[in-house]
Amino acid sequence: MSWTPWTRRTLAALAVCVLLPLGAAGCATGHARPYVQSPAPVGKVLGDTDETGRHLREVGKKDAPEVGVEVTPDTRGGWDVRLTFGHFRCSAPGAGRTAVTGRGLAYLFVDGHEAARLRSPDYHLPDRLVPRGTHHVTARLYADDGTAWAVHGKPVQSTADITVSDPQPPQAPPAPSSAPPSSPASKATSARSPGAAATPTMGGSPVR
Repeated sequence: MSWTPWTRRTLAALAVCVLLPLGAAGCATGHARPYVQSPAPVGKVLGDTDETGRHLREVGKKDAPEVGVEVTPDTRGGWDVRLTFGHFRCSAPGAGRTAVTGRGLAYLFVDGHEAARLRSPDYHLPDRLVPRGTHHVTARLYADDGTAWAVHGKPVQSTADITVSDPQPPQAPPAPSSAPPSSPASKATSARSPGAAATPTMGGSPVR
């Protein structure tokens, strides 16, 4: 068998196809598709769930997401909620459904009931969600795929307690005083009308 340059090139191409990993395409057509690496998994999804039934996504304590919550009364009514984050950023609207390190949403709960899903640290809590009594306002962090960020098997969250009392009734104006009119001597420091002359007194009697 004679070995021509064309034959050698054909055998070399076959050898390259044999060395490619299983599942690599392109040998039949001569055009290999680029290899796309799947994103590395973030943490570990546990079998345990939070109170809403969402699975926990366990991550290491170092650089784990953190959240704090502060609730203050609004003078115009309702309550102002302020969140603080550590190693965490809220995802923008339209973000994919893939868990990304340190990204996601903050869910706000009042007494265990979901009140809002936040993409920013500020929220106004209306009065209707917190009637009279003591309430627990909890902020919990979730990944974009709906799993709850967790450390040591516990959801990453923070809770603030607020107490709502009945408004104080308006106070009645003070009753008018029944004291007798002041004597002339006690009016020594009172303002006088322009041009009025004061008569000097001693012991309450005019000095002549």
